[in-house]
Amino acid sequence: MALRQASRKPLRTWLIRTPIIRGFASVSNLPKSVKDEIAHEQLLPNYDPPTDSATGSLLSKQAPYMVRTYVRPPQMFVRGVGSVLYDVENRKYIDFTAGIAVNSLGHGDEHLCNLIFDQAKQVIHTSNLYHNPWTGELAALLVNKTKEHGAFHNASQVFVCNSGSEANEAALKFARKVGKVIGGEKKIGVVSFTNSFHGRTMGALSATPNPKYQKPFSPMVPGYTHGVYNDIAGINDLVTGETCGVIVEPIQGEGGVNVGSPEFLIALSKRCKEVGAVLIYDEIQCGLGRTGDLWAHQFLPKEAHPDILTMAKALGNGFPIGATMVNNFVGEKIMTGDHGTTFGGNPLASRIGHHVFSRLSEHSLLKGVEAKSGVFVKRLTAIKDKYPEVATEVRGKGLILGLQLTRDPTSLVKEARERGLLIITAGTNTVRFVPPLVIEEEIINEGLDIFEKAMKVFVESGNS
Repeated sequence: MALRQASRKPLRTWLIRTPIIRGFASVSNLPKSVKDEIAHEQLLPNYDPPTDSATGSLLSKQAPYMVRTYVRPPQMFVRGVGSVLYDVENRKYIDFTAGIAVNSLGHGDEHLCNLIFDQAKQVIHTSNLYHNPWTGELAALLVNKTKEHGAFHNASQVFVCNSGSEANEAALKFARKVGKVIGGEKKIGVVSFTNSFHGRTMGALSATPNPKYQKPFSPMVPGYTHGVYNDIAGINDLVTGETCGVIVEPIQGEGGVNVGSPEFLIALSKRCKEVGAVLIYDEIQCGLGRTGDLWAHQFLPKEAHPDILTMAKALGNGFPIGATMVNNFVGEKIMTGDHGTTFGGNPLASRIGHHVFSRLSEHSLLKGVEAKSGVFVKRLTAIKDKYPEVATEVRGKGLILGLQLTRDPTSLVKEARERGLLIITAGTNTVRFVPPLVIEEEIINEGLDIFEKAMKVFVESGNS
């Protein structure tokens, strides 16, 4: 009888209830040797940990077992609180990277941590052979909140996956399917743009025209062509009757924080409609509140909204999840068996995405992004004006910002890191700022104080 009564409760009531549970063990499942290294930490001065430090000892033990796909500084982070990270040596770093625009709610968010604990006790994974309540709830929230904010006005359905590359792979496959349905076997062309980055899997990589990424794995998937970003004059020759899809970032992140002009995006949308091509907006880095709007494209008129919108990164605040949102023009042509994923849309990831997206879509948070952006822009502009021979432009929107330099900023990144600030680069000689959206103004200014000191050393050294 009790079970029968419980089943009559409204779905949303029991879906959203989350107890607050405290006292998580941060390293309890690490091997004892690793825990001992961390437990017997010794405070070091503010420079990168040397090889004979606790961090260096751990790295020397672990490195031989790891495929060498990354070049990383020697820090090893073990704890995060808000917009701050702590390494094995217990040194504090202000985080202006947010895990590459991922941790928009910061590190160690208590509500999210407790939600993960609560859902993990219930069920983590069932596969897409079966329904679970959270995948559908997430899809509905994404569609409805997006429309409510004035973006993607005819969004209708969502495919949930595990990453940004997967979200873009789904989008590219959907575009190919639509092209064949409406135009036959020749309508398979995909268009992307210079300085874009859409992922490392083969379809997404083929849409990322960077020789550094493509050459080791060529030949690429056939049918891909590339145009010049923001070049309106070239659109008609680029997007033709044999084009099935066009993928573009409204603001390019990895390519150097380049902002797509409204005129370019409107003209691109118009041309896609003329030839029956699917327009894909990749907002994996620039979406989900990072510009101060929920979506980077929502300032555009409805006729320039996409047919497909891809997202990932901030959607899970660090937990792997991605999603591909489509309108009916696309969705009605995707049939059972056209695409799939083992882990995508699992209950844990979907519940996390539901919680995170709910918070990122709050107007108070978005308004705060705009105000914090003003602090960054004002101070970065002052730095540019102080060092005009080295810094030439501040660009971007909200909390996806770039400071363009005239030389390689690698040593600047190191100077900042050794003083307790994490920054990253993008494109050619661009320093990128993508901090947590919840970062406090006091922390922003503390971090920018460090950046100014690092910049002074960088300028005076004259070295890249």
